[in-house]
Amino acid sequence: MSMVAGLERAEKIQLKIGGMACSFCVASIAKALGRMDGVRNVNVNLAHEETLIEFNPDVVTPGALRETLRDLGYTIRDPNKVRAYEEQEAELRQQRDNLLFAAGLSAISLTAMALMWLEWLPPQGMATMYWLMPVLALSTIFGPGWHILTMAWASLRRGILNQHVLLEFGAFAGLAGGFLGYIYSEFPAPDFFGVAVFVTTYHILSGWVSLLVRTRASQAVRKLLALAPATARVVRDAREQVVPIEQVEPGDRVRVRPGESLPVDGVVVEGSSAVDEHLVTGESIPAEKQPGDSVIGGSLNQYGTLLVRVTKVGEESFLSQVARQVEEARALKPGLLVLVDRILQIYVPGVMVFAAAALLIWTLGAWWTAGASDWTRAIFAALAVFVMGYPCALGMATPLAMIRGGGMAAERGILMRSGEAFQALKDIRSIVLDKTGTLTEGRPSLREIVSFGAAEGELLAVAAAAEAASEHPLARAIVEAAFERGITPPGVDGFEAIPGRGIVAQIEGAQTLVGSPRFLAERGVSLAAHEARIGALEREAHTVIAVARDGACLGLLALGDSLRADAREAVAALRASGVQPVLVTGDNERAAHVIASKLGIDRVHAGVLPGGKAEIVRQLQTRGRVAMVGDGINDAPALMQADVGIAIGAGTDIAIESADIVLVGHRLGAVVEAFSIGKLSYRKTVQNLMLAFSFNGVGVPLAVTGLVHPVWAMIAMAASVTAVLTNSFAGRLLPAKKRREVYASVNGERYGMGA
Repeated sequence: MSMVAGLERAEKIQLKIGGMACSFCVASIAKALGRMDGVRNVNVNLAHEETLIEFNPDVVTPGALRETLRDLGYTIRDPNKVRAYEEQEAELRQQRDNLLFAAGLSAISLTAMALMWLEWLPPQGMATMYWLMPVLALSTIFGPGWHILTMAWASLRRGILNQHVLLEFGAFAGLAGGFLGYIYSEFPAPDFFGVAVFVTTYHILSGWVSLLVRTRASQAVRKLLALAPATARVVRDAREQVVPIEQVEPGDRVRVRPGESLPVDGVVVEGSSAVDEHLVTGESIPAEKQPGDSVIGGSLNQYGTLLVRVTKVGEESFLSQVARQVEEARALKPGLLVLVDRILQIYVPGVMVFAAAALLIWTLGAWWTAGASDWTRAIFAALAVFVMGYPCALGMATPLAMIRGGGMAAERGILMRSGEAFQALKDIRSIVLDKTGTLTEGRPSLREIVSFGAAEGELLAVAAAAEAASEHPLARAIVEAAFERGITPPGVDGFEAIPGRGIVAQIEGAQTLVGSPRFLAERGVSLAAHEARIGALEREAHTVIAVARDGACLGLLALGDSLRADAREAVAALRASGVQPVLVTGDNERAAHVIASKLGIDRVHAGVLPGGKAEIVRQLQTRGRVAMVGDGINDAPALMQADVGIAIGAGTDIAIESADIVLVGHRLGAVVEAFSIGKLSYRKTVQNLMLAFSFNGVGVPLAVTGLVHPVWAMIAMAASVTAVLTNSFAGRLLPAKKRREVYASVNGERYGMGA
């Protein structure tokens, strides 16, 4: 990539690219765009077929960037997000139809060839084979395989050798050998034509599976934008009317009732309520909103009616900004050069060299030693090299290992959604951990009771009675704690809720106050003797609720989020394996450092917004691969940006859709197990590749001799696939206890895994 000195202006353009297939595509796009004058930086993401380009608009135009991509043989999808998803689905359906068509042709070819090999064809049947097989081969290559042919040609024009090129060499070698069979008896025409059909069909299958994964993984932004309501209650000319969200403008006033999601970003001008904003801050306790406070679209209004003056709509709204951050993170996410692609960079040219060697040996070599060139054998040998060189087992080595690893992970409640995650996990150096809902339970609970002259049971009973009618999460936590202890709250004669402050109630003839210490102080209750205790509880990141009766303080209730049961063990295991934990949260500094100190985490970033989390991940990626664990909408950009995003399964759909790995349930220890299984799967991938190349490594040199019949090439292909399949699932039925020991002992490391 080129860096242009002295750029005064810089813009970014994000393009969705159609037709990307491998790491070769990433390299060619980055190189072609990076060489253009005015381009500062190019990031290409294969998994999501996107590129993010930073450029100087005074030097190069977006149109020129798009034209370069088209010249490279790629298509540019409609930048409109919704239409882009529809186009992806249409492309997936087309690929599926191509696969079904090719599979049908392959079934006919296999049946016909089996009858021929078994000599079950009548005499006229062989004549039929000589016109049926070329029709099937040509129909497969120029029908469902046409798009592969065009991509291979585009790659060759740019001097790029990839699996598309190797496929077409193998397929056209089959065609050439088949048509030569009409002239020379040494060339078994039906067998060569059959090879052309089978290798093309397999390649179409691989492309369809890859496209399926990418299409299904790109729905996060669509779900994110769907969080905001489609309509809003706008108050205009003293009348309330429901209008589509697209017609809401800054300055409009929107009414939001209890239980509704806020449709816009704005400022409260009337009313008070508690608003659940965990999607922004990650904080589980709703924020109290009064006139003058800001609110964010997509957050949930709880108990009061609010009148909100609109400040941001459309692309400027919070949800749209997070959607944009998710998309940008997806494009900026470092691409993994998968092991098989690294091998193909050497393997593909190697096959070409062997094919050229076959021609030279049986032409110039034979002429030099025997005085005459054997052109028939030279051509047969070169064609056999291309047929034998098509890496069928190589293409299956990684997917099968991932399927096996995915099955092992699923037994432990871990869903592997990304193939790249298996390779990346072994190289992770830092892991970013969200606080609320990830390291903690994500909901407040009663942590401590401090009684001043009243029994703890009496104090909790009085507080529960006052809070029984409230829907606030803190109130529910107090009531639940009372019932868990078998305490029955007394009856309430009078009740008044002061939004955001506390409750005034008549309980058993006494005036009872339950609320924040500030609320009680404003009502004349002296808390001077208890300020030290209140301060100590607040420093522990607890929310303090004070309870008073007839002007005297009965005691304090400390509520807060609790650590997950296995959080300490999981963090300790990660540190022991050489992975540095980093706490990143939207919560305040005090709460963040309290949790970090309990877990032994040294690096803490607090008060971080969604885009900031992704930026922290990018900074860490300059020093090595990074994993991210989170559960909320505010974690989505960072989950997408990380080399491996891990979502808690109890979290939001957006977090789950943005992640590479999903933990079903609440066990944080599953993160450690995912690391172990990832390492084991990578090791299995290496074994599979070695097995695949043991066949290709022997078969390709043998094909140079001209002695390898196409039937033997297909048999070798089947044998290599069988060997890879057997190795992938060998030991699959180990007892559960033994499997846990295997997971725990990867690289000699021991992790404390739960049952």
